[in-house]
Amino acid sequence: MTTLEIKDLHAEVATPDGDTVKILNGVNLTVKSGETHAIMGPNGSGKSTLSYAIAGHPKYTVTSGSITLDGENVLEMSVDERARAGLFLAMQYPVEVPGVSMSNFLRTAATAVRGEAPKLRHWVKEVKESMNELDIDAAFADRSVNEGFSGGEKKRHEILQLGLLKPKIAILDETDSGLDVDALRIVSEGVNRYRERENGGVLLITHYTRILRYIQPQFVHVFVSGRIVAEGGPELAEELDANGYVKFTQSAPTPSASPTAVPHPAGAGA
Repeated sequence: MTTLEIKDLHAEVATPDGDTVKILNGVNLTVKSGETHAIMGPNGSGKSTLSYAIAGHPKYTVTSGSITLDGENVLEMSVDERARAGLFLAMQYPVEVPGVSMSNFLRTAATAVRGEAPKLRHWVKEVKESMNELDIDAAFADRSVNEGFSGGEKKRHEILQLGLLKPKIAILDETDSGLDVDALRIVSEGVNRYRERENGGVLLITHYTRILRYIQPQFVHVFVSGRIVAEGGPELAEELDANGYVKFTQSAPTPSASPTAVPHPAGAGA
């Protein structure tokens, strides 16, 4: 049983003019193996910042609070150490990596996470089967990572990584954005396969309920002003679909002024 635990997490981001803006205002959340949690909230509420803070993006500074994975301090880990420990982030906007083929990227990533290079014959079979499940053309293996890919192709590649790297906890940042109906179904099936095969925990960040018709969460959290303001089961997502976020944005408490923050020893959470 794996447990990702976030306690009273506060984080800020540096602006181009050198100032800082506080984004997270005391997030408390626990995700365990086999659980699917959906975080829903309006634009600008800090959902993506939460995902980046967990993954260790250097742009975001954790100023107080804690993130632990099976009791280990995630904030003291580098980005690659977090990945090896079992954390995975599927980004809202996957980056292009010109000059690096998809096949080389995947095998290098698998080697880093598994601690040794997978045997080539078994690896080729594993990748082929995973690509077939996601309806990815075999020719993509020789193309540069995400270069010239459509939005749907990029998202399928993210889920291909998820299936091959087999993390303990998967954080999916608006994986449904830019997907047509067919791609949404295929991507969702890939997430469900991962959860079933690996008993993985899933933290799904989204604006809309359409993906929740395919990936059904046990827990739904409403995220407003950098914190969770309401929690419930699938019925909460249905309420949001019917009525929107107005009820929660109007009643959300204004973040109180916090004492002078001392940057975490890990700096920007990297």
